[in-house]
Amino acid sequence: METGSATGRVPAPGPGTACDALVTDDGVRLACHLARPSGTGRFPGLVLCHGFPTAPRGAAASGLTFPELADRIARDAGWVALTFNFRGTGRSDGDFSVSGWLRDQRHAVEVLSARPEVAGVWLVGTGAGGTLALVTGADDPRVRGVATLGSQASLADWARDPARFLRHCRELGVLRDPDAPTDPAAWMREIVDLDALDAARRLAPRPLLVLHGSDDDVVPVADAERIAAAHGRAELRVVQTGGHRLRHDPRAVASLLGWLDRQSV
Repeated sequence: METGSATGRVPAPGPGTACDALVTDDGVRLACHLARPSGTGRFPGLVLCHGFPTAPRGAAASGLTFPELADRIARDAGWVALTFNFRGTGRSDGDFSVSGWLRDQRHAVEVLSARPEVAGVWLVGTGAGGTLALVTGADDPRVRGVATLGSQASLADWARDPARFLRHCRELGVLRDPDAPTDPAAWMREIVDLDALDAARRLAPRPLLVLHGSDDDVVPVADAERIAAAHGRAELRVVQTGGHRLRHDPRAVASLLGWLDRQSV
């Protein structure tokens, strides 16, 4: 195991080796996994982001299978793939907030971009991880493209009943500090103000893949259509009979790998 320093630089491990942690610029330690293809030279890089946790296992189980997907991307697509747990989930420190998760995502892009064997960085996110990836990608010109899987066009529904959502976050375990958030109103405003559709517009003409299951019972297909329409040039793929957890649907994974193969470094 290797430990990231406060600068966020992770020593180069061998193929399939897990890195112990990234440390963000505000001092939050994030559990991570880095997968590298065999061989030498330069490779495209991918930051792979999980979504918001769900019951019954909640925050503790977030992203458990993402290292496996990162390893497959490294092996089958020849990409360097970095995945991590957002703050408040898995073995990462901290508490959930939209600004904090965006900071985590930006930091992962920074770390991967700094690696000498990486030639360009792309972002892939499932659920809310994909929604936030649109914002991070739009704001960071180093991001060469984005793919979303079952992602929301807006997170505003979370804030319809603020007290209930706060209770939900505590039950899931993404708010570990009993005093978090210190400013609940500002914490909720970050959720409401997130504009993924504007981000999709600003991301263009960089490539965007929008994957969604036709039978997604968490996020309606209309959200995928809105994201793709806002971008204007997105590849929209609706997986027939597919559910919300597209990371586990081999058809969706095949579509993602095919899209990665078409990206130009």
